[in-house]
Amino acid sequence: MLCFKIDLIRQNHLLIYYIISKEKGEEKAKGASDTVLYKIDVPANRYDLLCLEGLVRGLQVFKERINLPTYEKIIPAQGEGQRLIITEETVRVRPHAVAAVLRNITFTKERYDSFIDLQEKLHQNICRFVRALVAIGTHDLDTISGPFTFTAKAPSEIKFKPLNQSQEYTASQIMDLYRTDSHLRHYLHLIENKPLYPVIYDSNGVVLSMPPIINGDHTKISVNTRNVFIECTGTDITKAKIVLDIIVTMFSEYCEKPFSVEATEVVYPNGKTHIYPVSILLTRMCLKSHVIGNGNNIEIEIPPTRADIIHACDIVEDAAIAYGYNNIQMTIPKTYTIANQLPLNKLTELLRLDLAAAGFTEALTFALCSQEDIADKLGMDISATKAVRIANPKTAEFQVARTTLLPGLLKTIAANRKMPLPLKLFEISDIVVKDPNTDVGARNYRHFCAVYYNKSPGFEIIHGLLDRVMQLLEVPPNEENGYTIKATEGSAFFPGRCAEIFAKGQSVGKLGVLHPDVITKFELTMPCSALEINIQPFV
Repeated sequence: MLCFKIDLIRQNHLLIYYIISKEKGEEKAKGASDTVLYKIDVPANRYDLLCLEGLVRGLQVFKERINLPTYEKIIPAQGEGQRLIITEETVRVRPHAVAAVLRNITFTKERYDSFIDLQEKLHQNICRFVRALVAIGTHDLDTISGPFTFTAKAPSEIKFKPLNQSQEYTASQIMDLYRTDSHLRHYLHLIENKPLYPVIYDSNGVVLSMPPIINGDHTKISVNTRNVFIECTGTDITKAKIVLDIIVTMFSEYCEKPFSVEATEVVYPNGKTHIYPVSILLTRMCLKSHVIGNGNNIEIEIPPTRADIIHACDIVEDAAIAYGYNNIQMTIPKTYTIANQLPLNKLTELLRLDLAAAGFTEALTFALCSQEDIADKLGMDISATKAVRIANPKTAEFQVARTTLLPGLLKTIAANRKMPLPLKLFEISDIVVKDPNTDVGARNYRHFCAVYYNKSPGFEIIHGLLDRVMQLLEVPPNEENGYTIKATEGSAFFPGRCAEIFAKGQSVGKLGVLHPDVITKFELTMPCSALEINIQPFV
């Protein structure tokens, strides 16, 4: 019950005996401990709960059994602290680094295992699974001497003994060595194609690590380690700071002076220096708070363990969790209006139901597509589409926001050609076009599109569907106050088999038989009729 109150989910509890017997059989489980293991799901934004130290501390503070710890950043006297110097060579490989020292720490077997386990969980979580954003390195400070240099060199120039290995290897040999390793092989692609590999040296030329692949064996920490140098390198400085804060706050409890962290100076290539960690400064949720002013304001101090607090609404959420959602009384809001569905969305839902009743199947396609889909394949020039382009598309399939729903439905049919004929699909979704008169430079329109695919074009079926839609919209078939269709030409349609739809005194869309070239470009082999209209004028 306590886990639910603090927004954790306790999934189940299992005996070690039961786990072993289930995985390896009862014979292997004989003599196993009957200790109960609890499995708890931690929210993705609470990195401070990923280790036992943080979880226990959080529960103790929540139950008001202990006070929220105050973290102290110790800045050594001039010339006595540790420095990490970043050189220009790292800019294109791994440009950021932060560091700190846990001084006079006392490890036990359990504490040491938890320390290593937290690093792995952070690597799998905020650092991404392949250490793409941040890589963590922990080193026995008593085996090395600063200042430390974070640089990048050619693979042939880097040589050291990797963690838990018996001999030295060059960086190229290390990459080959771990190419079949079940754990480390997933990280090799991050630097193997780079001309220079990142590496950290101490003042004597001893290699601390080659991030994000492996640490050096020389600086390996153990249960007997007393001073730990922690460095986090990466491509995202914000994530690196968060990771460093979480590690030092979780385990500074075991330092000779509890909850104290020795700062490290990081020198950037431009000469600027920064002191890390930075963030050392609703009590039940590990947020120190007190009332100020006339009693109507609360001042909140955000500890370094709560990197998820980025807005006032995050604090309100924590206050609600601490108070208990079940304790909040349900009341009718004191507003002058009653919430209701937007008219356009209500019309969309009603049309979806009736179109499905007419025998058409609804599809939901991507809002982004390639330039080829909305232009070349439909016989148009991209400049005539008024398409909104994506500045940094991750793939050629998502270059622009769609200006028509037709390509998405045709691609859906192409992917389902083996289904029994006829294929009758429809979609009601937004399209996006450029509009310089809006504050964002673009405007959304709600479109309805339907496609009929069979051995014959089925123009009469699409025409009948249009009549049914207009009947549902209560728009009569006449020129004065209803709808009409007039013959026209369209690049996507067969000559002489295309019509423009007019309603409410304006053109709202087109229907007709698609041109054979369009059908071929979408990898289809049979005739196809289509209808697409803008439904916003009917709201």
